[in-house]
Amino acid sequence: MTAESGSGPRRGPEDAGTSPGVGEVLEAVDAGAFLVDVHGRIVAVSSRAEELLVRRAEDMLGRDAHDLLHRREGGMTVQRSECRLAQALMRGRTDQGEQEWLARGDRTLLPVSWLLTPYRIGGHAAGALLLFHEFRVPEDEESEERRSTGLLGLVERLALLAEATTTLSTTLEVETMLDRLASLTVPRLADWMVVDLLTETGELRRRRVSHREGEEYTRREDLEGPMPAVPENSPMPLTRVLRGAPSTLMGPEDYAEADSGVAAVQRELFRATGIRSAAVVPLRAPRGVLGALTLGRGGHRQPFVVSELALVDDIARRASLAMENAQLFERQRAVAETMQRHLLPQLPVIRGLELAVRYLPAPHASQVGGDWYDVFRLSDGTIALAVGDVVGHDLDAAAGMAQVRNMLRAFAWDHRQPPSAVVSRLDQALVPLSDAPMATMLFAHLERVGEPAGGTWRVRGTNAGHLPPLLVGRDGRTRYVDEGHGLLLGTGVGAVRTDVVVPLPPLTTMVLYTDGLVEERRRSLDEGLAKLRRHAAALATRPLDVFCDLLLERVRPADNDDDIALLAVRVPARGG
Repeated sequence: MTAESGSGPRRGPEDAGTSPGVGEVLEAVDAGAFLVDVHGRIVAVSSRAEELLVRRAEDMLGRDAHDLLHRREGGMTVQRSECRLAQALMRGRTDQGEQEWLARGDRTLLPVSWLLTPYRIGGHAAGALLLFHEFRVPEDEESEERRSTGLLGLVERLALLAEATTTLSTTLEVETMLDRLASLTVPRLADWMVVDLLTETGELRRRRVSHREGEEYTRREDLEGPMPAVPENSPMPLTRVLRGAPSTLMGPEDYAEADSGVAAVQRELFRATGIRSAAVVPLRAPRGVLGALTLGRGGHRQPFVVSELALVDDIARRASLAMENAQLFERQRAVAETMQRHLLPQLPVIRGLELAVRYLPAPHASQVGGDWYDVFRLSDGTIALAVGDVVGHDLDAAAGMAQVRNMLRAFAWDHRQPPSAVVSRLDQALVPLSDAPMATMLFAHLERVGEPAGGTWRVRGTNAGHLPPLLVGRDGRTRYVDEGHGLLLGTGVGAVRTDVVVPLPPLTTMVLYTDGLVEERRRSLDEGLAKLRRHAAALATRPLDVFCDLLLERVRPADNDDDIALLAVRVPARGG
């Protein structure tokens, strides 16, 4: 809103001591003008200044002129220590300059030439008079600052690149990396950040559309997702960059007519976001183009210029390296997940028993680890079950786990002996015949007592340094089986191992688990075991799958950084 024609300069309430002729001075010059006091606060504004700044005088009076108005070319605030205007006012001297930028009320920037001179009343310093007029840059000429540093000053540019290197290279999660890239670029460089990524099969997916509203970052997930195939011959900016062309500038006018599905999606992006100017740069890695990074600005900011592409390219190079590392990690994790599915067996169907199992990998590992479970039939029909934990939670631990599991199966099948004898043989063979480090394990036989049609069950087992199994009755009574406990595997010590026999009445649930379920850094193991017992008792009447899901949800520590294997066995109401 501009001042009404003929209205004189506006003064603030603290301007009572200014010269009565100040109004005539401000209105007489053919330029924007305002008066600031010795503290830099605006105390009088000319109508021409209101017009140029698209601000009402009452919205400026009493405000700090530097904080309210002075900006860099890209819209960032100017440090007071770097501001020639502020320095001239502080030193009480006359100064002038050009190609400075003032923030207008409509959120655009006004390029100005300016003159600042001290203003005195009765020989005493009262502040300064600032005169300014719009400075128009010739179309074929750019300022030295734009040619040399582009969007930001040199120091800020180097600091931004250093921050990008540090923050982007310290994560192997693609989504986390995209979050960090958004916080680096929005709103510092642009209003919007868009990342499009190519899959290994050449399909294009819009992985992130980020925007900042006030202090909060938002995602436009409705604009994300799969995109049409990249055309081979389209001249549109995004498709050229995705095919390997250098970075370029673009705007909605480039997509006024869509020549492909990708172009139609781009046209919708400009419409939905209000982007008026954008820089699109390739995300390039040694193995080829990974995708494209697009930074977009709305109409309230200065449009991108060619000289700014160098900075965006520098950021994209750092993002590309982080992206490639993150994608390689994701592929490794996918392979590891497949390996884990093959290493951990499917549960057999056993008449007269209910079985359920859950496996959760360590959250920061490669999605495999040393925790494992097994349930299998022996030659005489006895059911063998095991839960164990090989030291570590990475691929080495998973390989060790596979060796221990396979050796256990071989010994259990070949030697019809009690669990304690089988585990003793395994312990003796572990060091000379495998690369597995030390491990804990609980191994047991499930034996039917009485006639198959109406008999009950009992468990005969031995414990090699593992956490005790938990028995849960339908009435909520619980008991940890602490008997039969011996040394862990792989110590090289010939430990004496014993068996314990425990009945499993109808409606009893036996819970076997690994330490990731109950160990928490901030609490003792006893507290974790008590928590497990309490929640298992409360869930005793739930269906077994629901029992396992809720037990993990309620008991798993919030700061868990270990694998979890959970095996539950329940005897139904009838022996089967």
